[in-house]
Amino acid sequence: MNVSSLLDPILIAELAALGLGTGFLAGLLGIGGGMLMVPFITIIMGHRGAPADLSVKMAIATSMATIIFTSVSSVRAHHKRGAVRWDIVKRLAPGIVIGSLVGSLGVFSLLKGTALAIFFALFVGFSATQMFLDKKPAPTRQMPGTGGQFAAGGAIGFISGLVGAGGGFISVPFMTWCNISIHNAVATSAALGFPIAVANVLGYAVSGQSVQGLPAGSFGYIWLPALAVIALCSVLTAPLGAKAAHSLPVKKLKRVFASILYLLAAYMLWKGLHG
Repeated sequence: MNVSSLLDPILIAELAALGLGTGFLAGLLGIGGGMLMVPFITIIMGHRGAPADLSVKMAIATSMATIIFTSVSSVRAHHKRGAVRWDIVKRLAPGIVIGSLVGSLGVFSLLKGTALAIFFALFVGFSATQMFLDKKPAPTRQMPGTGGQFAAGGAIGFISGLVGAGGGFISVPFMTWCNISIHNAVATSAALGFPIAVANVLGYAVSGQSVQGLPAGSFGYIWLPALAVIALCSVLTAPLGAKAAHSLPVKKLKRVFASILYLLAAYMLWKGLHG
């Protein structure tokens, strides 16, 4: 991948389509785009000659970087409705930052991309099953104390960093299990996406500085051209998806999307086993 390829109209069109699609689905279904972006960025980079190990890592890092932009607009909307539990954010965020840095600065750089692809596939398969069944844990307890929330934040940040996702599929079930209403849990999860993204992106940028053979336009493991196009396009379509959510059968659509996620998980599993 050279500098001239960054101006390839086909590449720009592929990234724009991915951004428009993930933005719309994020608004429609209330999900982050990482589970959709990572496989497709992996495919796009692979078709342009990037090694399998590197393309998986850069797809995860670039996907996480887009969350910095999408989370801001999402949090503003939730905050206006008074739905964000900032007290929970303050307790979970320190652990999230530590867990994210441990993952992105340490474990992420040590693991092979093929191993990350397998872990991603298993995580997406689990998340797709939750979505397909529309499974919500029964609320059985209260939020733990400061230490417990620090530990929970650490786990959320660490796992999110390894799969390039904003943590919603972990933090929302955790909060609803602790008797936080689903409305507040989703809004608070959106707010947590920002520290998750910032800490992980910092780790990806630093840990990728010494990597050889990065494609043009890279900042550590982050592929800046993809970040720019996807972030711009996803911000445009996310509000449209949110509006459509009020008129479309979201529960049925989630099952369709879950089926797509199974296919993407299968691809990433194949990539990990045969990469």
